[in-house]
Amino acid sequence: MTIRRIQPWRRIAEAVQALIILGIPFVRINGESALRFDIPSLKLHLFGVSLWMDEFFIVLMGLFFLTFLIILVTLLFGRIWCGWLCPQTVIIDITGFLDRTRSKGLGQQIAAYALTLLTCIVVAASLIWYFVSPYEFIPALIAGDLGPVIWGFWISLSVILFLDYAFLRHTWCATVCPYAKLQGALFDSKTMVIAFDQRRKEECMDCRACVKVCPVNIDIRRGLNAACINCAECLDTCAEKLEKKQKRGLIDYFFGRPGGELNLVRTNTLLIGAVTLLFLLFFLYLSFTRNPFDLTIMPNHDMNPRVTEKGELLNSFTFAAENKSQRDMDFMTSASLQGRALKVLPERIALKAGEHRRILIYLFLPEKFRGSAELTLEASQPFPVKIVRTVNIIAPSEAK
Repeated sequence: MTIRRIQPWRRIAEAVQALIILGIPFVRINGESALRFDIPSLKLHLFGVSLWMDEFFIVLMGLFFLTFLIILVTLLFGRIWCGWLCPQTVIIDITGFLDRTRSKGLGQQIAAYALTLLTCIVVAASLIWYFVSPYEFIPALIAGDLGPVIWGFWISLSVILFLDYAFLRHTWCATVCPYAKLQGALFDSKTMVIAFDQRRKEECMDCRACVKVCPVNIDIRRGLNAACINCAECLDTCAEKLEKKQKRGLIDYFFGRPGGELNLVRTNTLLIGAVTLLFLLFFLYLSFTRNPFDLTIMPNHDMNPRVTEKGELLNSFTFAAENKSQRDMDFMTSASLQGRALKVLPERIALKAGEHRRILIYLFLPEKFRGSAELTLEASQPFPVKIVRTVNIIAPSEAK
């Protein structure tokens, strides 16, 4: 009979995840990193959008969505994250040669530890690339101009990761990981688990192969254990043993208990799913209604309102303008009062991508006019933007 092996699929999932994590920093969209938090400017570059610090409430909504999504996935599919996608598990599997050489000679052990250290150095560098672009990091490293701060972070991260993957390994998952502890409180009677089928326990050969292969040293036959990371090593091993007897393995994925079926429509899944969807919709709304241009208008206190030689009332304002997009913007200015167009200088304002400037605006109107005027900045390229602000007209006598 043909058995269903899980490990090849896990290795494919791990390889894809590793390629994505290592590759994203090298992807550039509109001239910027696809995903990077730039510390000097306090900007988050997120797949073509640059979010400034004062827009981080959008990121917060995204984090809330991801948090509830993880809770929902855990409630439905248990520790599938731990067994298939957790970076701790992925890197442990990548450095699996270290476990295989512990009983070998000293030379092989030293080589295995050295290779693990090299892996940790690369992983630490990839983490830094989410803050410092690899297109800056790598040339600076080659030129010997990386800087003490980046060197310090790189060395510290490398050492921490090496101590983890060389000595703790799965012990972290079984004893310390906070997510693993949280999952115990999220499971219910329908959550997917890897379990021993007690209905067929008389078919067990007591070969203990499932115990020997377990990376956290548990006996799956004794029931669910909080230390289990759902790596499915025992599942494949048991299936291989019983394949010789033309029988299915005694260990498998089950929903709640052996014989249980997937049931998505449950009170807790509906509630958490609704909250997850709500945060997703709110995040999308904030993202699509986000204004990439910020404008604050204040009176220009360095110039009092006055009447010109042509008999026009002149008011001056200071524009604090910020272009949060990744494109240069070219704005046309206009103004109106009581439906009548007013003269504005300058007539055009150019702002480079990411530029923040203070701009003096001069507004000319008939001397007799009073009230509130509307100032408009409008651009059509590279995308349409229209910003309208209201300003109070001040007469020379009112300014004294």
